[in-house]
Amino acid sequence: MLGVFKPSQPYFGLRGGWLTFWVTVACATDMMLFGYDQGVFGGVVVTKDFLDTLNLNNNATLLGTVTAIYDIGCLIGAIISMIWGEKWGRKLSIMYGTTIMSIGALLQITAYSVPQMIVGRIIAGIGNGINTSTAPVWQGETSQAKWRGKLIVIELTLNIAGFSLSNWMTFAFSFVPGPVAWRFPLAFQFIFIFVLYATVPWLPESPRWLIAHDRPDEAQVILADLEDMEVSEPYVMTQYTEIVAAVQYERQHAVSWMDLLRGKTKEGGTCALRRMILGAGAQFMQQGAGINVTSYYLPTVLMQSVGLSETLARLLAACNSVSYLIAGTIGVFNIERWGRRRLFMICAFGQGICYLLITVLLRFNEKEGYAHSKEVASASITFFFLYYIFFGTGFQGIPWLLPVELNSLSMRTKGAALGTATNWAINFLVVEITPIGIQNLQWKFYIIWTVMNLIFVPTIYFFYPETANRQLEDIDLFFRDNQSIFVHNNPEAVSLARPEKYSEIEEEITQRNKSVSNAKKGVAEQNEHLEVV
Repeated sequence: MLGVFKPSQPYFGLRGGWLTFWVTVACATDMMLFGYDQGVFGGVVVTKDFLDTLNLNNNATLLGTVTAIYDIGCLIGAIISMIWGEKWGRKLSIMYGTTIMSIGALLQITAYSVPQMIVGRIIAGIGNGINTSTAPVWQGETSQAKWRGKLIVIELTLNIAGFSLSNWMTFAFSFVPGPVAWRFPLAFQFIFIFVLYATVPWLPESPRWLIAHDRPDEAQVILADLEDMEVSEPYVMTQYTEIVAAVQYERQHAVSWMDLLRGKTKEGGTCALRRMILGAGAQFMQQGAGINVTSYYLPTVLMQSVGLSETLARLLAACNSVSYLIAGTIGVFNIERWGRRRLFMICAFGQGICYLLITVLLRFNEKEGYAHSKEVASASITFFFLYYIFFGTGFQGIPWLLPVELNSLSMRTKGAALGTATNWAINFLVVEITPIGIQNLQWKFYIIWTVMNLIFVPTIYFFYPETANRQLEDIDLFFRDNQSIFVHNNPEAVSLARPEKYSEIEEEITQRNKSVSNAKKGVAEQNEHLEVV
């Protein structure tokens, strides 16, 4: 239920659902900016004035580098977040990242040479790497368990909205002559930057981060504000108690980075390394699925592999982005109902089949003397569209959600940043090799993505536990009690419903806190009565 407006309170008096809503607005704007940046350059790189101004005509290698270097910046930003993000906190990290992105955007908008464009894209990437490492963590740590999955998937659905907007923006401006055709679409990202500056500073910090950094009083107040309850309510006290217990357990079983990398943990440890690998693995799968073969280069793919005109390729890319956005909403409404594991596996299989059919159809399209090449090329477009539907439904959001859910509180910033760094490293590799791969391997290039997607299905089945319908602290308990890396035969790991034992633990703590709260009320009433007497 949405909280009431109380003008005398912090956050402009917002509490409960309204406060969560504005945190979501900030995080979603961050991810929408990420999506816009991903898509806009795909339209820019086929703009005549851009190619002429930067002298990039007939230079696929350098063009691929200018495009992909952004991902190196994002990788650096994710590493920066891994090192300093926990010290800065969630809000300050996003403000730093947004400021750095602003500088990079200005350099790109005003570029007249390849070196300036490369520097601008690296700097913008650093800011985006910091932001994308932080926003899902901030959202996850300020959301109720029943909303956490939906809200993070909403963020990534709006990431698709940013991607779609960039496609339509570059399509519309492709009819405009001169430099405005590419400089204005690059400049439009400042709309998102202004929204971040207007929202992030006044919103609450993560209560889990505050507890981990010995600021319990602030954390209790924020927990109460997010739930639209008083600090003394048993439910708020229970949430606070569980987070404190998780922090204390992690501190008792903490290991150094060196021991962590060696796989050494204390008895009763938290499986920190395994959890980080699973989170990073999910991000690897997102990029290994081949999404940025088409996100950055769909107009190029449709022009070179399918043989369409530039205008039709741009139009189809823009139309595809709309179906991609619609597919993202499917995930929003079903992420809790279907769970992470099942949806992840179904979409990986669907994507693999789409790439298999694209490979076969393009093989016949490129076969010399084949009578129906036009028809099979047109048929392949259907499976590019269908691929985006599978990806938007599951792979767009789940890989960003899992590093937040799988990593413990003390490792969440590092784990999410490692996942983001993995995403950007593979992203760079894919974006760098795609123009060369399409040019040299032609239809054989798509075999890579067919195999990758089909391999992901058993990987998810054997190693990834279900995280839907769990508190973040439930997941901590699961990893403490289950040290085996295989989860497929563990009912607690694959159950969609919250395991009963976690509900029982929470109920026991709540009843204990109710007793304490009632006792305090009784003492207060007795003292009040004595004062009256």
